Amino acid sequence: MPVIQSTQARPAAPARRPARSRQSRVRVLAYAAVAPIVGGYAAVATVLAVVIASAANIQLSVSGVLLAAVPGWLAAHHVPLGLGTHSFAVLPLLPTALLMLLVARSANRAAARLHLHEPTQARLVVFPIAAAHAIVGVTIALVLRTGPVTVSPPAAFFGCGALSALAATVGVVRRCCLLDAALSRVDPVVLRGLRTGVIGVAAMSAAGTLVLTLGLVAHWTTATAIFEQSGSELGSEFGMLLLTIAYLPNAIVAALAFAMGPGFTMGTFSVAPLHLTMTKAPAVPLFAALPEHQSRLLLGLMIVPLAVGVFLGWVSRRIAPRPLGRLRAMTIAAAVVGAVVFLLAALTGGRLGGGAFSPVTVPAGLVGAVALGWILVPAALVACLAGPKPARNVRPVPVAPEPVAEVAPEPQPEAEAQPEPEPEAQSEAEAELEADAGTESEAESPAEPEAEALAEEPDTDSEDLPDADAAPEDSADTDSDLHAAASPEADPDAVPDREPGVEAASERRLDAGFEDDVVAELEAEADAELAAEDAVAEAGGDEDHSPGRSGDK
Repeated sequence: MPVIQSTQARPAAPARRPARSRQSRVRVLAYAAVAPIVGGYAAVATVLAVVIASAANIQLSVSGVLLAAVPGWLAAHHVPLGLGTHSFAVLPLLPTALLMLLVARSANRAAARLHLHEPTQARLVVFPIAAAHAIVGVTIALVLRTGPVTVSPPAAFFGCGALSALAATVGVVRRCCLLDAALSRVDPVVLRGLRTGVIGVAAMSAAGTLVLTLGLVAHWTTATAIFEQSGSELGSEFGMLLLTIAYLPNAIVAALAFAMGPGFTMGTFSVAPLHLTMTKAPAVPLFAALPEHQSRLLLGLMIVPLAVGVFLGWVSRRIAPRPLGRLRAMTIAAAVVGAVVFLLAALTGGRLGGGAFSPVTVPAGLVGAVALGWILVPAALVACLAGPKPARNVRPVPVAPEPVAEVAPEPQPEAEAQPEPEPEAQSEAEAELEADAGTESEAESPAEPEAEALAEEPDTDSEDLPDADAAPEDSADTDSDLHAAASPEADPDAVPDREPGVEAASERRLDAGFEDDVVAELEAEADAELAAEDAVAEAGGDEDHSPGRSGDK
Protein backbone atom coordinates (compact mmCIF):
# COMPACT_ATOMS: atom_id res chain seq x y z
CA MET A 1 0.00 0.00 0.00
CA PRO A 2 1.28 3.52 -0.65
CA VAL A 3 2.96 5.30 2.24
CA ILE A 4 2.23 8.96 2.72
CA GLN A 5 5.45 10.81 3.39
CA SER A 6 5.44 13.84 5.61
CA THR A 7 6.40 17.07 3.94
CA GLN A 8 7.36 18.73 7.26
CA ALA A 9 11.08 19.41 7.36
CA ARG A 10 12.96 18.16 10.43
CA PRO A 11 14.79 20.74 12.51
CA ALA A 12 18.43 20.87 11.63
CA ALA A 13 20.90 19.84 14.31
CA PRO A 14 22.89 22.70 15.80
CA ALA A 15 26.14 23.15 14.02
CA ARG A 16 29.10 22.22 16.18
CA ARG A 17 32.03 24.51 16.33
CA PRO A 18 34.91 23.12 14.37
CA ALA A 19 37.63 21.80 16.61
CA ARG A 20 40.87 23.69 16.39
CA SER A 21 43.82 21.92 14.96
CA ARG A 22 46.79 20.97 17.07
CA GLN A 23 48.92 23.75 15.64
CA SER A 24 46.24 26.32 16.33
CA ARG A 25 45.92 25.19 19.93
CA VAL A 26 49.68 25.32 20.41
CA ARG A 27 49.74 28.81 18.96
CA VAL A 28 47.01 30.01 21.33
CA LEU A 29 48.67 28.49 24.39
CA ALA A 30 52.09 29.87 23.43
CA TYR A 31 50.65 33.32 23.08
CA ALA A 32 48.88 33.03 26.45
CA ALA A 33 52.14 32.01 28.15
CA VAL A 34 54.49 34.48 26.49
CA ALA A 35 52.24 37.56 26.35
CA PRO A 36 52.20 38.22 30.14
CA ILE A 37 55.96 37.72 30.33
CA VAL A 38 56.67 40.18 27.56
CA GLY A 39 53.96 42.60 28.74
CA GLY A 40 55.20 42.57 32.35
CA TYR A 41 58.79 43.10 31.32
CA ALA A 42 57.78 45.94 28.97
CA ALA A 43 55.81 47.63 31.78
CA VAL A 44 58.75 47.45 34.21
CA ALA A 45 61.16 48.73 31.58
CA THR A 46 58.82 51.62 30.75
CA VAL A 47 58.55 52.72 34.39
CA LEU A 48 62.32 52.59 34.84
CA ALA A 49 62.85 54.53 31.62
CA VAL A 50 60.44 57.26 32.74
CA VAL A 51 62.08 57.55 36.16
CA ILE A 52 65.58 57.66 34.71
CA ALA A 53 64.58 60.12 32.03
CA SER A 54 63.06 62.47 34.59
CA ALA A 55 66.19 62.38 36.78
CA ALA A 56 68.91 64.85 35.88
CA ASN A 57 71.99 63.23 37.44
CA ILE A 58 71.38 59.66 36.19
CA GLN A 59 72.38 58.72 32.67
CA LEU A 60 71.68 55.22 31.42
CA SER A 61 71.55 53.85 27.90
CA VAL A 62 68.77 51.81 26.43
CA SER A 63 70.68 48.60 27.05
CA GLY A 64 71.20 49.61 30.67
CA VAL A 65 67.44 50.24 31.11
CA LEU A 66 66.61 46.88 29.55
CA LEU A 67 69.11 45.08 31.79
CA ALA A 68 67.81 46.89 34.89
CA ALA A 69 64.26 45.83 34.01
CA VAL A 70 65.19 42.11 34.21
CA PRO A 71 65.55 41.97 38.02
CA GLY A 72 62.62 44.34 38.21
CA TRP A 73 60.50 41.72 36.44
CA LEU A 74 61.56 39.16 39.06
CA ALA A 75 60.77 41.65 41.83
CA ALA A 76 57.29 42.06 40.35
CA HIS A 77 56.89 38.29 40.83
CA HIS A 78 57.85 38.84 44.46
CA VAL A 79 61.16 37.02 44.17
CA PRO A 80 63.73 38.30 46.71
CA LEU A 81 66.79 40.01 45.18
CA GLY A 82 70.36 39.84 46.45
CA LEU A 83 72.39 43.05 46.68
CA GLY A 84 75.93 41.82 47.27
CA THR A 85 75.97 40.32 50.76
CA HIS A 86 72.53 41.62 51.65
CA SER A 87 69.03 40.65 50.58
CA PHE A 88 66.19 42.88 49.53
CA ALA A 89 62.87 41.10 50.16
CA VAL A 90 60.52 43.93 51.17
CA LEU A 91 59.02 44.09 47.71
CA PRO A 92 56.02 46.18 46.71
CA LEU A 93 52.67 44.39 46.42
CA LEU A 94 51.07 46.67 43.84
CA PRO A 95 53.28 45.58 40.88
CA THR A 96 52.66 41.98 41.91
CA ALA A 97 48.91 42.52 41.84
CA LEU A 98 49.08 44.19 38.41
CA LEU A 99 51.19 41.37 37.00
CA MET A 100 48.74 38.76 38.34
CA LEU A 101 45.91 40.67 36.70
CA LEU A 102 47.78 40.58 33.38
CA VAL A 103 48.33 36.81 33.64
CA ALA A 104 44.71 36.16 34.59
CA ARG A 105 43.42 38.14 31.65
CA SER A 106 45.68 36.27 29.23
CA ALA A 107 44.53 32.90 30.59
CA ASN A 108 40.89 33.91 30.26
CA ARG A 109 41.34 34.87 26.64
CA ALA A 110 43.10 31.62 25.85
CA ALA A 111 40.32 29.56 27.45
CA ALA A 112 37.74 31.52 25.46
CA ARG A 113 39.54 30.98 22.17
CA LEU A 114 39.89 27.27 22.84
CA HIS A 115 36.23 27.02 23.89
CA LEU A 116 37.03 25.43 27.23
CA HIS A 117 34.14 24.93 29.61
CA GLU A 118 35.01 21.90 31.76
CA PRO A 119 36.90 22.04 35.07
CA THR A 120 39.37 19.41 33.89
CA GLN A 121 40.23 21.53 30.85
CA ALA A 122 41.65 24.33 32.98
CA ARG A 123 45.00 22.56 33.20
CA LEU A 124 45.42 23.00 29.45
CA VAL A 125 45.91 26.71 30.07
CA VAL A 126 47.29 26.85 33.63
CA PHE A 127 50.15 24.41 33.16
CA PRO A 128 51.71 26.06 30.05
CA ILE A 129 51.54 29.53 31.61
CA ALA A 130 53.04 28.39 34.91
CA ALA A 131 55.76 26.37 33.17
CA ALA A 132 56.72 29.29 30.93
CA HIS A 133 57.05 31.71 33.85
CA ALA A 134 59.02 29.21 35.92
CA ILE A 135 61.43 28.53 33.06
CA VAL A 136 61.96 32.21 32.35
CA GLY A 137 62.45 32.94 36.05
CA VAL A 138 65.06 30.27 36.61
CA THR A 139 66.81 31.28 33.37
CA ILE A 140 67.07 34.90 34.53
CA ALA A 141 68.33 33.75 37.92
CA LEU A 142 71.07 31.68 36.25
CA VAL A 143 72.06 34.59 34.01
CA LEU A 144 72.26 37.10 36.90
CA ARG A 145 74.53 34.94 39.07
CA THR A 146 77.60 36.98 38.09
CA GLY A 147 75.98 40.42 38.22
CA PRO A 148 75.54 42.95 41.03
CA VAL A 149 71.96 41.76 41.56
CA THR A 150 71.63 38.06 42.24
CA VAL A 151 68.61 35.82 42.49
CA SER A 152 68.28 32.34 43.94
CA PRO A 153 67.34 29.95 41.08
CA PRO A 154 64.99 27.82 43.24
CA ALA A 155 63.25 30.94 44.56
CA ALA A 156 62.89 32.29 41.01
CA PHE A 157 61.59 28.97 39.67
CA PHE A 158 59.00 28.30 42.34
CA GLY A 159 58.14 31.95 42.93
CA CYS A 160 57.39 32.77 39.28
CA GLY A 161 55.70 29.42 38.66
CA ALA A 162 53.43 29.55 41.73
CA LEU A 163 52.42 33.16 41.24
CA SER A 164 51.59 32.72 37.57
CA ALA A 165 49.71 29.47 38.24
CA LEU A 166 47.59 31.18 40.88
CA ALA A 167 46.83 34.08 38.55
CA ALA A 168 45.99 31.78 35.61
CA THR A 169 43.66 29.72 37.80
CA VAL A 170 41.86 32.88 38.84
CA GLY A 171 41.53 33.80 35.17
CA VAL A 172 39.86 30.53 34.13
CA VAL A 173 37.86 29.91 37.29
CA ARG A 174 34.69 31.28 35.76
CA ARG A 175 35.24 30.14 32.19
CA CYS A 176 35.92 26.53 33.19
CA CYS A 177 33.38 26.48 36.05
CA LEU A 178 36.04 25.71 38.66
CA LEU A 179 34.21 27.58 41.38
CA ASP A 180 30.93 25.82 40.65
CA ALA A 181 32.64 22.43 40.73
CA ALA A 182 34.37 23.24 44.03
CA LEU A 183 31.18 24.46 45.69
CA SER A 184 28.82 21.85 44.24
CA ARG A 185 29.17 19.60 47.29
CA VAL A 186 29.04 22.39 49.84
CA ASP A 187 25.92 23.10 51.85
CA PRO A 188 24.34 26.57 51.69
CA VAL A 189 25.58 27.59 55.14
CA VAL A 190 29.22 27.03 54.15
CA LEU A 191 28.68 28.88 50.89
CA ARG A 192 27.22 31.87 52.72
CA GLY A 193 30.11 31.73 55.15
CA LEU A 194 32.59 31.93 52.28
CA ARG A 195 30.78 34.92 50.81
CA THR A 196 30.78 36.60 54.19
CA GLY A 197 34.54 35.90 54.40
CA VAL A 198 35.08 37.71 51.11
CA ILE A 199 33.13 40.66 52.46
CA GLY A 200 35.25 40.48 55.60
CA VAL A 201 38.48 40.66 53.60
CA ALA A 202 37.23 43.77 51.82
CA ALA A 203 36.11 45.28 55.13
CA MET A 204 39.49 44.58 56.74
CA SER A 205 41.25 46.21 53.78
CA ALA A 206 39.02 49.24 54.19
CA ALA A 207 39.84 49.29 57.92
CA GLY A 208 43.58 49.27 57.23
CA THR A 209 43.13 52.04 54.66
CA LEU A 210 41.19 54.11 57.20
CA VAL A 211 43.89 53.73 59.84
CA LEU A 212 46.63 54.68 57.35
CA THR A 213 44.64 57.70 56.16
CA LEU A 214 44.11 58.89 59.73
CA GLY A 215 47.84 58.61 60.38
CA LEU A 216 48.79 60.53 57.22
CA VAL A 217 46.22 63.24 57.91
CA ALA A 218 47.43 63.61 61.51
CA HIS A 219 51.07 63.91 60.34
CA TRP A 220 50.54 65.64 57.02
CA THR A 221 53.28 68.18 57.62
CA THR A 222 55.80 65.40 58.26
CA ALA A 223 54.78 63.62 55.06
CA THR A 224 55.18 66.77 52.94
CA ALA A 225 58.55 67.49 54.54
CA ILE A 226 59.83 63.99 53.68
CA PHE A 227 58.54 64.39 50.17
CA GLU A 228 60.41 67.66 49.74
CA GLN A 229 63.64 66.22 51.13
CA SER A 230 63.76 63.66 48.33
CA GLY A 231 65.00 66.39 45.97
CA SER A 232 63.82 69.42 44.14
CA GLU A 233 64.13 67.79 40.75
CA LEU A 234 61.13 66.50 38.90
CA GLY A 235 62.61 63.05 38.42
CA SER A 236 63.31 62.58 42.12
CA GLU A 237 59.82 63.65 43.10
CA PHE A 238 58.28 61.46 40.44
CA GLY A 239 60.37 58.48 41.56
CA MET A 240 59.33 59.05 45.20
CA LEU A 241 55.69 59.25 44.14
CA LEU A 242 55.96 55.95 42.24
CA LEU A 243 57.69 54.33 45.21
CA THR A 244 54.93 55.50 47.55
CA ILE A 245 52.18 54.20 45.27
CA ALA A 246 53.93 50.84 44.79
CA TYR A 247 54.23 50.27 48.56
CA LEU A 248 50.76 51.49 49.37
CA PRO A 249 49.29 47.94 49.80
CA ASN A 250 52.20 47.08 52.13
CA ALA A 251 51.44 50.13 54.25
CA ILE A 252 47.75 49.18 54.45
CA VAL A 253 48.61 45.69 55.73
CA ALA A 254 51.01 47.14 58.30
CA ALA A 255 48.39 49.66 59.46
CA LEU A 256 45.83 46.86 59.84
CA ALA A 257 48.30 44.81 61.89
CA PHE A 258 48.90 47.87 64.08
CA ALA A 259 45.16 48.43 64.63
CA MET A 260 44.54 44.77 65.51
CA GLY A 261 47.25 44.81 68.17
CA PRO A 262 50.30 42.78 67.06
CA GLY A 263 51.79 45.60 64.98
CA PHE A 264 55.12 45.08 63.20
CA THR A 265 58.82 45.48 63.78
CA MET A 266 61.57 47.21 61.81
CA GLY A 267 64.95 45.95 62.96
CA THR A 268 65.13 46.66 66.65
CA PHE A 269 62.15 48.99 66.61
CA SER A 270 58.65 47.88 67.52
CA VAL A 271 55.49 49.54 66.33
CA ALA A 272 52.40 48.42 68.25
CA PRO A 273 49.67 50.14 70.29
CA LEU A 274 50.94 48.60 73.53
CA HIS A 275 54.67 48.76 72.74
CA LEU A 276 56.02 51.63 70.66
CA THR A 277 59.78 52.10 70.52
CA MET A 278 60.13 53.82 67.14
CA THR A 279 62.49 56.81 67.44
CA LYS A 280 63.11 57.47 63.75
CA ALA A 281 61.68 56.23 60.45
CA PRO A 282 62.99 55.84 56.90
CA ALA A 283 62.72 58.87 54.65
CA VAL A 284 59.58 57.61 52.90
CA PRO A 285 56.31 59.58 53.05
CA LEU A 286 54.33 56.49 54.06
CA PHE A 287 56.28 56.18 57.32
CA ALA A 288 55.02 59.59 58.35
CA ALA A 289 51.79 57.88 59.45
CA LEU A 290 53.64 56.25 62.38
CA PRO A 291 52.78 57.70 65.82
CA GLU A 292 55.46 59.87 67.40
CA HIS A 293 54.99 58.56 70.94
CA GLN A 294 52.96 55.98 72.75
CA SER A 295 49.55 57.07 74.00
CA ARG A 296 46.40 55.51 75.36
CA LEU A 297 44.54 57.01 72.45
CA LEU A 298 46.24 54.43 70.22
CA LEU A 299 44.14 51.77 71.89
CA GLY A 300 41.07 53.45 70.41
CA LEU A 301 42.20 52.23 66.97
CA MET A 302 41.20 48.73 68.04
CA ILE A 303 37.63 49.82 67.62
CA VAL A 304 38.12 49.57 63.85
CA PRO A 305 38.58 45.76 63.61
CA LEU A 306 35.94 45.34 66.30
CA ALA A 307 33.51 47.35 64.17
CA VAL A 308 34.33 45.09 61.22
CA GLY A 309 33.44 42.01 63.27
CA VAL A 310 30.19 43.56 64.47
CA PHE A 311 29.35 44.59 60.93
CA LEU A 312 29.85 41.08 59.59
CA GLY A 313 27.75 39.66 62.42
CA TRP A 314 24.92 42.08 61.72
CA VAL A 315 25.05 41.37 57.99
CA SER A 316 24.97 37.62 58.67
CA ARG A 317 22.29 37.61 61.37
CA ARG A 318 19.86 35.91 58.97
CA ILE A 319 22.39 33.68 57.28
CA ALA A 320 20.89 30.56 58.90
CA PRO A 321 17.69 29.89 60.86
CA ARG A 322 19.47 28.38 63.89
CA PRO A 323 22.24 29.88 66.06
CA LEU A 324 24.52 26.88 65.49
CA GLY A 325 24.27 27.36 61.74
CA ARG A 326 25.14 31.04 62.05
CA LEU A 327 28.05 30.18 64.34
CA ARG A 328 29.38 27.73 61.77
CA ALA A 329 29.06 30.30 59.00
CA MET A 330 30.87 32.91 61.09
CA THR A 331 33.66 30.43 61.81
CA ILE A 332 34.16 29.85 58.09
CA ALA A 333 34.11 33.59 57.38
CA ALA A 334 36.65 34.27 60.13
CA ALA A 335 38.87 31.48 58.78
CA VAL A 336 38.79 33.05 55.30
CA VAL A 337 39.71 36.46 56.68
CA GLY A 338 42.48 35.01 58.83
CA ALA A 339 43.97 33.04 55.93
CA VAL A 340 44.01 36.04 53.58
CA VAL A 341 45.50 38.33 56.24
CA PHE A 342 48.13 35.70 57.01
CA LEU A 343 49.16 35.51 53.35
CA LEU A 344 49.33 39.28 52.94
CA ALA A 345 51.33 39.67 56.14
CA ALA A 346 53.80 37.03 54.98
CA LEU A 347 54.28 38.85 51.65
CA THR A 348 54.62 42.26 53.27
CA GLY A 349 57.73 41.72 55.40
CA GLY A 350 61.29 40.71 54.54
CA ARG A 351 64.86 41.78 54.54
CA LEU A 352 65.54 45.47 53.86
CA GLY A 353 69.23 45.40 52.97
CA GLY A 354 71.73 45.81 55.78
CA GLY A 355 70.40 48.95 57.45
CA ALA A 356 69.03 49.58 60.92
CA PHE A 357 65.47 48.96 59.74
CA SER A 358 66.10 45.45 58.48
CA PRO A 359 64.28 43.15 58.65
CA VAL A 360 60.74 44.42 58.39
CA THR A 361 58.63 41.78 60.09
CA VAL A 362 54.91 41.54 60.19
CA PRO A 363 54.19 38.43 62.32
CA ALA A 364 52.03 36.57 59.82
CA GLY A 365 50.95 33.77 62.16
CA LEU A 366 50.02 36.08 65.03
CA VAL A 367 48.31 38.59 62.76
CA GLY A 368 46.25 35.86 61.08
CA ALA A 369 45.14 34.39 64.43
CA VAL A 370 44.24 37.82 65.81
CA ALA A 371 42.28 38.65 62.66
CA LEU A 372 40.35 35.41 63.08
CA GLY A 373 39.52 36.32 66.67
CA TRP A 374 38.49 39.89 65.84
CA ILE A 375 36.01 38.52 63.31
CA LEU A 376 34.82 35.37 65.05
CA VAL A 377 34.01 36.64 68.56
CA PRO A 378 31.96 39.80 67.84
CA ALA A 379 30.45 38.46 64.62
CA ALA A 380 29.32 35.22 66.28
CA LEU A 381 27.83 37.05 69.25
CA VAL A 382 25.93 39.54 67.11
CA ALA A 383 24.76 36.93 64.61
CA CYS A 384 23.54 34.55 67.32
CA LEU A 385 21.85 37.18 69.49
CA ALA A 386 20.41 39.43 66.81
CA GLY A 387 19.30 36.66 64.48
CA PRO A 388 15.88 35.02 64.42
CA LYS A 389 15.25 32.68 67.32
CA PRO A 390 13.80 29.26 66.54
CA ALA A 391 10.47 28.37 68.03
CA ARG A 392 10.82 26.25 71.16
CA ASN A 393 9.03 22.95 71.47
CA VAL A 394 6.89 23.82 74.48
CA ARG A 395 4.38 21.26 75.67
CA PRO A 396 0.92 22.82 75.44
CA VAL A 397 -0.79 23.36 78.81
CA PRO A 398 -4.36 22.01 78.89
CA VAL A 399 -6.86 24.79 79.36
CA ALA A 400 -10.15 24.09 81.11
CA PRO A 401 -13.11 24.88 78.87
CA GLU A 402 -15.30 27.75 79.92
CA PRO A 403 -18.66 26.73 81.40
CA VAL A 404 -21.39 27.10 78.88
CA ALA A 405 -24.79 28.17 80.20
CA GLU A 406 -27.33 25.47 79.52
CA VAL A 407 -30.35 26.73 77.71
CA ALA A 408 -33.57 25.27 79.01
CA PRO A 409 -35.66 23.70 76.26
CA GLU A 410 -38.77 25.61 75.39
CA PRO A 411 -41.91 23.91 76.70
CA GLN A 412 -43.85 22.37 73.89
CA PRO A 413 -47.64 22.52 74.01
CA GLU A 414 -48.94 19.17 75.06
CA ALA A 415 -51.60 17.67 72.92
CA GLU A 416 -54.85 17.33 74.71
CA ALA A 417 -55.33 13.72 75.44
CA GLN A 418 -58.68 12.34 74.48
CA PRO A 419 -60.48 10.82 77.40
CA GLU A 420 -60.36 7.11 77.17
CA PRO A 421 -63.75 5.44 77.40
CA GLU A 422 -64.41 3.82 80.71
CA PRO A 423 -64.63 0.04 80.74
CA GLU A 424 -68.28 0.10 81.77
CA ALA A 425 -69.26 2.47 78.92
CA GLN A 426 -67.23 0.38 76.50
CA SER A 427 -68.96 -2.82 77.57
CA GLU A 428 -72.38 -1.13 77.20
CA ALA A 429 -71.47 0.07 73.69
CA GLU A 430 -70.39 -3.42 72.70
CA ALA A 431 -73.66 -4.85 74.04
CA GLU A 432 -75.68 -2.34 72.04
CA LEU A 433 -73.72 -3.18 68.91
CA GLU A 434 -74.41 -6.90 69.38
CA ALA A 435 -78.14 -6.16 69.92
CA ASP A 436 -78.30 -4.04 66.81
CA ALA A 437 -76.59 -6.76 64.83
CA GLY A 438 -79.17 -9.31 66.02
CA THR A 439 -82.06 -7.00 65.17
CA GLU A 440 -80.62 -6.38 61.73
CA SER A 441 -80.34 -10.10 61.04
CA GLU A 442 -83.93 -10.64 62.16
CA ALA A 443 -85.10 -7.75 60.02
CA GLU A 444 -83.30 -9.05 56.98
CA SER A 445 -84.69 -12.58 57.26
CA PRO A 446 -88.47 -11.63 56.96
CA ALA A 447 -87.72 -9.00 54.42
CA GLU A 448 -86.67 -11.59 51.84
CA PRO A 449 -90.03 -13.53 51.64
CA GLU A 450 -91.85 -10.26 51.75
CA ALA A 451 -89.85 -9.05 48.82
CA GLU A 452 -90.55 -12.30 46.93
CA ALA A 453 -94.32 -11.91 47.60
CA LEU A 454 -94.27 -8.38 46.35
CA ALA A 455 -92.49 -9.56 43.22
CA GLU A 456 -95.24 -12.21 42.53
CA GLU A 457 -98.12 -9.78 43.07
CA PRO A 458 -99.15 -7.68 40.08
CA ASP A 459 -98.15 -4.08 40.25
CA THR A 460 -101.38 -2.15 40.09
CA ASP A 461 -99.93 1.28 40.40
CA SER A 462 -96.65 1.05 38.56
CA GLU A 463 -96.45 4.75 38.12
CA ASP A 464 -96.36 5.44 41.84
CA LEU A 465 -93.56 2.92 42.43
CA PRO A 466 -90.04 4.25 42.61
CA ASP A 467 -87.59 3.57 39.77
CA ALA A 468 -85.70 0.33 40.22
CA ASP A 469 -82.55 1.83 38.79
CA ALA A 470 -82.38 4.24 41.70
CA ALA A 471 -81.86 1.42 44.20
CA PRO A 472 -78.28 0.69 43.26
CA GLU A 473 -77.46 4.37 43.28
CA ASP A 474 -78.91 4.75 46.75
CA SER A 475 -76.94 1.75 47.95
CA ALA A 476 -73.82 3.07 46.30
CA ASP A 477 -74.35 6.40 47.95
CA THR A 478 -74.92 4.68 51.23
CA ASP A 479 -71.72 2.68 50.86
CA SER A 480 -69.77 5.80 49.90
CA ASP A 481 -71.21 7.58 52.92
CA LEU A 482 -70.17 4.65 55.09
CA HIS A 483 -66.64 4.68 53.71
CA ALA A 484 -66.44 8.44 53.97
CA ALA A 485 -67.66 8.32 57.54
CA ALA A 486 -65.31 5.47 58.37
CA SER A 487 -62.20 7.11 56.82
CA PRO A 488 -60.27 9.41 59.11
CA GLU A 489 -59.92 12.03 56.39
CA ALA A 490 -63.67 12.71 56.38
CA ASP A 491 -63.55 14.01 59.92
CA PRO A 492 -60.10 15.11 60.99
CA ASP A 493 -61.26 15.44 64.60
CA ALA A 494 -62.27 11.77 64.62
CA VAL A 495 -58.67 10.58 65.10
CA PRO A 496 -57.20 12.47 68.02
CA ASP A 497 -53.54 13.30 68.02
CA ARG A 498 -51.63 11.52 70.72
CA GLU A 499 -48.22 11.93 72.18
CA PRO A 500 -45.47 9.51 71.15
CA GLY A 501 -45.66 7.80 74.55
CA VAL A 502 -49.23 6.45 74.15
CA GLU A 503 -49.37 2.75 73.50
CA ALA A 504 -50.36 1.51 70.02
CA ALA A 505 -52.84 -1.04 71.37
CA SER A 506 -55.07 1.57 72.97
CA GLU A 507 -55.10 3.59 69.73
CA ARG A 508 -56.26 0.58 67.73
CA ARG A 509 -58.97 -0.19 70.29
CA LEU A 510 -60.33 3.35 70.20
CA ASP A 511 -60.40 3.41 66.40
CA ALA A 512 -62.30 0.08 66.22
CA GLY A 513 -64.91 1.19 68.77
CA PHE A 514 -65.53 4.47 66.97
CA GLU A 515 -66.08 2.75 63.62
CA ASP A 516 -68.54 0.27 65.19
CA ASP A 517 -70.54 3.13 66.67
CA VAL A 518 -70.81 4.86 63.29
CA VAL A 519 -71.91 1.66 61.51
CA ALA A 520 -74.53 0.89 64.17
CA GLU A 521 -75.88 4.37 63.97
CA LEU A 522 -76.25 4.23 60.18
CA GLU A 523 -77.89 0.82 60.33
CA ALA A 524 -80.40 2.10 62.90
CA GLU A 525 -81.32 4.97 60.62
CA ALA A 526 -81.83 2.57 57.70
CA ASP A 527 -84.06 0.34 59.82
CA ALA A 528 -86.14 3.34 60.90
CA GLU A 529 -86.65 4.38 57.28
CA LEU A 530 -87.70 0.89 56.28
CA ALA A 531 -90.18 0.69 59.18
CA ALA A 532 -91.64 4.07 58.22
CA GLU A 533 -92.11 2.93 54.61
CA ASP A 534 -93.83 -0.28 55.75
CA ALA A 535 -96.18 1.71 57.94
CA VAL A 536 -97.10 4.02 55.07
CA ALA A 537 -97.66 1.05 52.81
CA GLU A 538 -100.06 -0.58 55.23
CA ALA A 539 -101.88 2.70 55.81
CA GLY A 540 -102.32 3.54 52.15
CA GLY A 541 -103.30 0.05 51.01
CA ASP A 542 -102.47 0.53 47.31
CA GLU A 543 -99.27 2.40 47.65
CA ASP A 544 -96.13 0.42 47.97
CA HIS A 545 -93.00 2.37 48.65
CA SER A 546 -90.76 -0.64 48.94
CA PRO A 547 -87.92 -0.79 46.50
CA GLY A 548 -89.01 -2.53 43.39
CA ARG A 549 -87.10 -4.59 40.92
CA SER A 550 -86.19 -3.56 37.45
CA GLY A 551 -88.45 -6.17 35.85
CA ASP A 552 -91.66 -5.14 37.72
CA LYS A 553 -92.13 -2.04 35.72
